[in-house]
Amino acid sequence: MDSLSYKTISATKATADKQWVLVDAEGQTLGRLASKVAKILRGKYKPSYTPHVDCGDNVVIINAEKINLTGNKWNDKTYVRHTGYPGGQRTLSATELFEKDATRLVEKSVKGMLPKNKLGAELFRNLKVYVGAEHGQEAQKPTAINLNDLK
Repeated sequence: MDSLSYKTISATKATADKQWVLVDAEGQTLGRLASKVAKILRGKYKPSYTPHVDCGDNVVIINAEKINLTGNKWNDKTYVRHTGYPGGQRTLSATELFEKDATRLVEKSVKGMLPKNKLGAELFRNLKVYVGAEHGQEAQKPTAINLNDLK
């Protein structure tokens, strides 16, 4: 019988082609930025995407202090945490969290869009967020991309 045989090739940690990507957050909306960055970290824009393998790129986000939130989210959006003690629930508004650490707002939104398992924790380690245009990954020579070009 003459038939073509097609084989599905899954990426592995050894065969994954990981690059360094630079994203400028200036003027970007927080949720839209976070969802696209999460897709890049996951590797969903690559043809060799494999769900159970870290085959995404390393992402460097600069100008994290220049992001936008639409509507009244600066005041209405709350971030809840618990100290572990009785009555230890603490809340912060987006403004308060932003004033404490501008990078934390971006990191929390991207982390929330990654899988909640060991793979998600591993993918989150591939994200670097910086305030200002200076970053510590010049040695990796990240390629700058425009998030508006991505779907």
